Amino acid sequence: MKFRRALALPAALAVAAAAHAGASDSLAFCDRGTALSASEQDTSLRFAAIVRDELDASGDGAVLISRSGLDLARFNIRFSHMAIAWRQASGAWSARQLYYACDERRPRLYDQGLAGFAMGIDDPTLGHVSIVRLPPAAAQSLLRVALDTPRALRLLGQAYSANAYPFSLRYQNCNQWVLEMMAVAWGDLPDDATDLRRSAQQWLQQAHYDPEPVAIGSHALMFASSFVPFLHLDDHPQDDRFALRLKVSLPSTLEAFVRQRFSQSERVEICHRGPQIVVHRGWRPIADGCHPAEGDRSISLE
Repeated sequence: MKFRRALALPAALAVAAAAHAGASDSLAFCDRGTALSASEQDTSLRFAAIVRDELDASGDGAVLISRSGLDLARFNIRFSHMAIAWRQASGAWSARQLYYACDERRPRLYDQGLAGFAMGIDDPTLGHVSIVRLPPAAAQSLLRVALDTPRALRLLGQAYSANAYPFSLRYQNCNQWVLEMMAVAWGDLPDDATDLRRSAQQWLQQAHYDPEPVAIGSHALMFASSFVPFLHLDDHPQDDRFALRLKVSLPSTLEAFVRQRFSQSERVEICHRGPQIVVHRGWRPIADGCHPAEGDRSISLE
């Protein structure tokens, strides 16, 4: 079984780290999927079942759900891709998200079942999922906007950049789309067909959204952006580019914004390493390597 993943900043950084590759190699990276063995499929499905149990306990409103991507510990990044999840009338959970359609070279919206979302994790032997439960009013308003498909599509940028600058209309990445949905929902913004994204970004600035910069650490990203179709730098302020510190919307920056705005929000992180699953509650991340701490729930799949 093979799953295509949605690209986000970690994919961009990984390509940047291998900037000596050719353009055709970068496209192959973009389209690559993860082929799972039978045992890996079994672990992933059982992991998804634990995630579903946690979602079921969150009620019927929307939640924010994120998954890990490539190993980017050197950049201090664990989660790469966020979606808005909701429970359908049937009881099944779906995740609405932006993904980059590599063959079309454009962003799309995609509704995905929970198992598929969880199986989109790049490393089948070590994976993390984060769920943020919102206060009921915030969850319902976000759900209402997220399921308004025409409006959700009006918030979809025309051009994709995995490392998009949050306050530019030139590009958009998967997490930025979720963030702008939050702005429309919580700012009660009018449904302006032409300036909806602009209004969302203005509201975010007024709400003091200010993501922590990602330290790139080398000029590899600058070089990679010249031939990789989903990397761009022309939307970032010049000072940030020279300092090799780019402000990008990541799941961690969205979670920090939610925590600041709604202090009563709750977070649960679930990880699996081989046959062990750890369920951790709270804003402090699980220790690297998916090791349980005091108070965490540990589940063995053996």
